[in-house]
Amino acid sequence: MASRDEIVDQIASFALFADLTTPQLERIAHMFEEEVHPEGERVLRQGLSGSAFHVILDGEAAVIIDGNQRATLSRGDFFGEISILLGEAPGADIVASRELRTLVLAGPQVRAVLLDNPPLMYRMLQAQARRLRNANRWRS
Repeated sequence: MASRDEIVDQIASFALFADLTTPQLERIAHMFEEEVHPEGERVLRQGLSGSAFHVILDGEAAVIIDGNQRATLSRGDFFGEISILLGEAPGADIVASRELRTLVLAGPQVRAVLLDNPPLMYRMLQAQARRLRNANRWRS
């Protein structure tokens, strides 16, 4: 497990957290728990409850919708936020395609973190816009 200082150093390099100050990163880092998922483990299940926000520290995960792989997530990517924000079950399976190490934030904490850190909320919105654009390309 990484120390809190190591976590701050790692997330500072991720696009999602790029606009936050060191004190902001330190406050957020203390809220996350670290998890390790072995290759092949389903971290989120499509249609079942999802209650955590994950940021990938190391490894890769496949995004699978209705049995079809739609994307690969890796270091610095995140998942789980949509089901938390909408209060709905995940719309995809997230499966570790290699051992996956993530930082996890419990669902109830996500809203507070976003409201306390508008630059983080904006970066997440940008990422969602990119995902929506890419999803529209899949349909074409």
